[in-house]
Parts: sequence; C-alpha cells; structure tokens
Amino acid sequence: MTTYRGYDYQRYAGTIDHSLLRPELTQDEVREGCRIAAEYEVASVCARPADVALCVELLAGSTVAVGTVIGFPHGSHTTATKVFEATDARANGAVELDLVLNISWLRSGLLDRVQEDIAAVVAAADGAIVKVILENAYLTDEQKVAACHAVEAAGADYVKTSTGFAPSGATLADLRLMKASVSDRMKVKAAGGVRTLDALADVIDAGVSRCGATATAAILDDFRARAQ
Repeated sequence: MTTYRGYDYQRYAGTIDHSLLRPELTQDEVREGCRIAAEYEVASVCARPADVALCVELLAGSTVAVGTVIGFPHGSHTTATKVFEATDARANGAVELDLVLNISWLRSGLLDRVQEDIAAVVAAADGAIVKVILENAYLTDEQKVAACHAVEAAGADYVKTSTGFAPSGATLADLRLMKASVSDRMKVKAAGGVRTLDALADVIDAGVSRCGATATAAILDDFRARAQ
C-alpha cells in the first residue's frame, strides 16, 4: 500500500468535499467538477442549491455523495427559510447539508436561538448529514467553543470552520480547538485555504474527517507523484 505522511489514497480522497460553490461557475464547469469528483473518487461534491439535481444526475452510479449549502454564506436567513432550503435540497437528492449558523445570534450570546435554528434544520434534513459552519473568522475562541456545544446539542453531525468567503478560512489552531470542544460522536470539517497535499495532511493530523477543496485534482495528483 502506498502512503504519504502515513495516509493512503483513500484517506485523502475520502476526506475531500469537492467544492462547486463559486457564484460564477457555469453549468459546464459544474459538469467538469462532477467529472473530477467521480474520477478521483472523493467523498462528495458540495454544490450550489440550484445545481443539486444536475449533480445527482451526473454522479448517479458513482461513490460520490451530493451535498449543498443552507443559509449560505451569511447564516442570517430566517429559520423557516433554512428549513425550506433543507427540505428542497433533500427533495432534489442532496444527502449532505452544510448549514451556516446565525453568526449574529452567536456573537450576541443568543445560544438558545442558535441551537433551535440548527435543530430545526437537522429535523428537516430527514437523516441527511448536517455540517454546521461556524465562520470562525468572526468569532472569539470562547464563541467557537460555545458554538461547538450548541451544534452538538442540536443534533448535527459536524462542526465546520468556514464558508470560504470570509476573510480567513481553516487554521490548525481552530481545528484542534473545535475537535477538543465536541464529543467523539461529532466530526470536524475544514474549509478555506487547504490547497496542497501537505495542507490536507496537516488538517487530517489535526483530527479532520472532511475538508472542502477546489484544488482536488492537484492535491490527489501530487499524492500519486509522492506516495511511497
């Protein structure tokens, strides 16, 4: 078995959620993104809501799951809107939902409202994996920890660092803090700034189970070139 820094190909590829969220992507670019995801056998694609049905069609028969985003990118949608988005995404075939929590409520100390907002989406997700984005660039460490506790109490599956659209993305310090702030039931997703094989290895070392990436092909081609 060939490995790099102690991880085999399946561990690297199985950590990647191939991101197809940039607003300017054309439909042909979405199709190409799905082709890359299937060729490299990554965990999932994370698509814009309007592209979910197309991605489900393109990835039928592959091992790649289709996910999408809820309340993206600012988290300030009403709970009813987020619930509708989750229901619509599930109807279109999404099996993973990346939800942005209400950042303002969190920063205002309204933790009960944050938890209720997330729990409503978890219920609407009807068994889909729910990953909750904290958007750490705007939070203190205390707020990150409080958010992790609210996410777990709400019944979600993952805590996630960022949308990729804030001033900064995943840091190793944040990932370690988040990992330490949840139980073993919960998983951690990195997003924002992981563009190389070594950066992906670093976040896996920090305890990450999933990582959003756009440089998927470059990362995994590098693994094939360097693995021994």
